[in-house]
Amino acid sequence: MENEVIPRLQERFETSALLHHTLITSGMGESFVAERIRDFEAALPAHIKLAYLPSYGLLKLRLTTEAPDKITAAAEMKDAHQALKSLVADILVAEQDLPMGVILGNILLEKGLTAGTAESCTGGRIASQITAVPGSSRYFKGSVVSYANETKINLLHVNPETLQLHGAVSEQTVREMAEGALDVLKVDCIMAVSGIMGPDGGTGEKPVGSVWIAVGGKGNIRTMLYRFRYDRARNTEMTAVAAMNELRKWLVG
Repeated sequence: MENEVIPRLQERFETSALLHHTLITSGMGESFVAERIRDFEAALPAHIKLAYLPSYGLLKLRLTTEAPDKITAAAEMKDAHQALKSLVADILVAEQDLPMGVILGNILLEKGLTAGTAESCTGGRIASQITAVPGSSRYFKGSVVSYANETKINLLHVNPETLQLHGAVSEQTVREMAEGALDVLKVDCIMAVSGIMGPDGGTGEKPVGSVWIAVGGKGNIRTMLYRFRYDRARNTEMTAVAAMNELRKWLVG
C-alpha cells in the first residue's frame, strides 16, 4: 500500500493534504472552553475546522484542514495550533492525541522516576492502562489492589483506627494508602484511590461517585476529592484518568 498503491494514486490523481493537530485539556468543561476560545474559533479560515471531543474527564480540541498545498497548509496549521495552545495553556495536558497512560509514562521516563499504584475502587484499572504501553516496566513497578479494608491494613499498613473513624473513602485513608504503597513498592511516586463507584453504597455525606485521590512522593503527598455522577463503569474509567492526570500535574508542577 505504501510503496505501490499510494504513490500510483498520487501520480494519477490530484490529492489534497489532510492535516490534523490535537490538543488535550482537562479541568474545564466543554462549554467553558468554547466560550474562552470563541474569538479564536470565529477567526479561523473557512478551511480549518475545530472539533470538540470530550472523553473521560478530558477534552480534545482537534484542528483539521484540507488544502491543495501541503506546505502552506502545514504552516497555517502550525500558527493555529500555537494560537490555540496559548489560550488553553493553564489547562493543557498534551499537544498530541495520546492516551493518558502514554502521556504519564513519557514524563516519568523524561524525569527518570518510577511509579506505582494503590487502588481500591478502580480494581487495578490505573495499572492496566499504564502497563498497556510497551516498555512501561522501565518506570512502572507495580500495584497493590487493596479492595477490602483488611488488605489496606495488612499490605499498605493503613491504621485500623483511621478506617474506623473516617471510613475507607476518606482523605485520611487514601493518604495512608499512598504512604504505605511508597514503602511497599519502593517507587519514587504513587497514585492511590478510594471511592464509591455505584450503583449503590453511597450516603448523604459520601454519594455515589465520591472519590478520594492521593498522588506524590515521600513527604509530599497531595490529596483531592472528585465527585463523579455516572454509572459504575464510567466512574471507574474517569477515576483512573483523573488519578493519572493528577500525578502528571504533580510531576510537572
